[in-house]
Formats: sequence, structure tokens, C-alpha cells
Amino acid sequence: MTGASAPIPRGTSSRRERTLPGLIRYFLGLGSFGFGGPIALAGYMRRDLVEKRGWYSEDEYRQGLAIAQTMPGPLAAQLAMWLGYLERGALGAFLVALPFIIPPFLLVTAVAALYAHYQGLSQVQSIFFGVGPAVMAIIAIAAFKLARATNRQDPVLWAVAGVVCAATVISGAEIVWLFIGAGLFGSIYYGGGLPRLRTRMGAWTPFPLASVKGFVWLGAGASLGTMALFFAKASAFTFGSGLAVVPFLHQGLVSSHHWLTERQFTDAVAMGLISPGPVVIMGTFAGYLVAGVVGATVATVALFTPTYLFVVVPGRLFRRFEKHPRVQGFVKGATAAAAGAIAGAAIVIGRQTISGWLSGLIAFVALALLLQRWVKVPEPALVVLAAAAGLALH
Repeated sequence: MTGASAPIPRGTSSRRERTLPGLIRYFLGLGSFGFGGPIALAGYMRRDLVEKRGWYSEDEYRQGLAIAQTMPGPLAAQLAMWLGYLERGALGAFLVALPFIIPPFLLVTAVAALYAHYQGLSQVQSIFFGVGPAVMAIIAIAAFKLARATNRQDPVLWAVAGVVCAATVISGAEIVWLFIGAGLFGSIYYGGGLPRLRTRMGAWTPFPLASVKGFVWLGAGASLGTMALFFAKASAFTFGSGLAVVPFLHQGLVSSHHWLTERQFTDAVAMGLISPGPVVIMGTFAGYLVAGVVGATVATVALFTPTYLFVVVPGRLFRRFEKHPRVQGFVKGATAAAAGAIAGAAIVIGRQTISGWLSGLIAFVALALLLQRWVKVPEPALVVLAAAAGLALH
């Protein structure tokens, strides 16, 4: 892409104060101490970089948020990369991504090594006995919020979400082609119908179970090439929040490749929720369980590389076509499908993690805490409370 690495005009933001080293320091802190999931992280960026520092204008931030919501990939990481892209093009996006991703990568890899060593202990099993139902509740609420924000009162989008949810529950797996089909349906239904034959395309188209025990540099649980391709595909087909990747990871890690057990997968999701930084860092945890430190590295690089490319390659074109009805229609359909898949994944995970009245009670209390409006309970805090409940009651 011509000029992809050149700085992009900053609009009305504070030109003298914003520097690439300053952005790197900021995202190092956010990656190390930013808890709460993608929506919270996006909110922190607006509060700190727009309101407090004035490094970006409101329009620049909103454009980045629109790109993060439209393009496949984890929302918070993509928004961070876009803000770096505005500062220094492709190089800025890369240098901002590193400090945002590396701290949670190191933390989650270390925890994964401890988990792999001690997961047979009864105390560890009790902790994750409580964590599993809470994760199921968090995923269910994420699906509801994503569907409500995207579908609103549109019965067609709700129908798309329902079909994908049912397909996920019935098959016990994620069907990638349903996402693509939903996006194409949305581009036609909401984008003005089928394109006429005489219309030029350029006029409307913009561009085995976990084998690792304890600390291991390289495990033998899977081919690294197969792992890399799997995690890259999971990232490339993820629309919406970081939890939208859950159905894809579940399909590959548990159902197709049998790299993880259902319990290990649920524990990986929990680690993504309680660690700082992007939620999709759960892939690092899973990668370690499959193939050690090298597996964690491969999984992380494969997850975030498509995200980076979806920012820097079509960045300028997206600014031109982001409001086109075809593009917006595709995003509507794909996001509705993502909401349905997340809901289906919650049901599939719930069938495995809720095995009695006690785990059912934990799931019910977790749902109640997430739905009540009086006191906001952060997701990491809910996971910690569920772990304590499992340790005390199981």
C-alpha cells in the first residue's frame, strides 16, 4: 500500500504533546494494568488519550472505534493499533501493539506453566470448579450485549443470531461459513439488494489433549504450523469483542483437534478474563498447554498478526468506504452471527461445566450479579469470587 508507513494528518489533536515514545509508555501501562475487557480498555483510551491528554480528537477516536468494530479482530488491540497508525503509520501500529500485548503474554505464560504443573491438585480443581460456571455466565451476557447493541429491534438480525446459535448448539462446534454467509446476506439485504450486472465491482466493493506438564519450552501436542494457521483463522473471522473468538477457539481446540479438554478450555477463557490487556490473550494460555512456551508464542503471534494487517493494509481505504451501505450491511450480518455463536458457545460450555446443583447455583448467582443494575461487578472480580466460592464449597 503506497504510503502506508507515512504519518497521517492528526486533525485537531495536540500535535506537540503526542509522541510515539509517549504512546509506547502509555500502552505499556495499559497492557500491564488494564483490566476489565475490551469495552473497558476502549473506555480507558478515550478517557486518557482524548479527554485528559488531548492527544487525539473525538473524531479520530470514533473513527478508530468504528474500524475496530468493523474489521475482524479483537476490539481493544485493533483500536490501540489504529491510534498508533495515526501517529506513525504501519510502524506506529506495530510499536504500540508490542507493549500492549507483551506484558499480558508474559503473565499468562507464567500462570499457564504453574497451571500445567498443579492442575491435578484438588485445590486447583476446586478453584476452576467455581470459575467454569462464572465464565459461562460472562460469555452469555457478552452475547446478549453484543446482540442488543447490533440487532436492536431488527427481527432479521435476531433471526440470523438465532440460527447461528442453534447451529452452534446442535453441532457443538462453530461453523465458519455461517459467518461469511451472514455477512454476505447483510451486505445484500441492508446494502440495497443484489448488485446489477452492469454495475462495476469497484463501485461498491472496498477492498491430542494438552500434553504440557509444568514448564516446557516446546511440547509435542500439535504441529506448530497447524497451530499457527488455526489461531490466525480464528482471529481473521472474529467480529466484535474479544469474547467473539471463544466459539472459534472452542471448535478447534476442543472439538476438531482435541488439543484441550473442555475444562482446560474453560480455564483458558477464565485466564483471558482475569488478566490485564486484551481478552484474546486466552489464546496464549491455550497455546502453552498444547506446546509449551513456543506454542504460547506461536498462538499469540498468529492471533494478533491478522489484527495488525486489518489495520495497516486497508487503513486508508477504510476511511473512504467505512460508511458504504455494503460494508455496513456485511458488518451487521457478521456481527449478528457472532452474537449467536457466542450464545451457542455459552450453552455448549454450560453443558460441560454445570454438573450439579452447586455449579448451577454459582452460574445463577454470577448471572444475577451481571444483570443487576445497583452495583457494577467487573468481570475479573466476578471470576475471582467464583474461584473463592469453588475453593470454599467444592
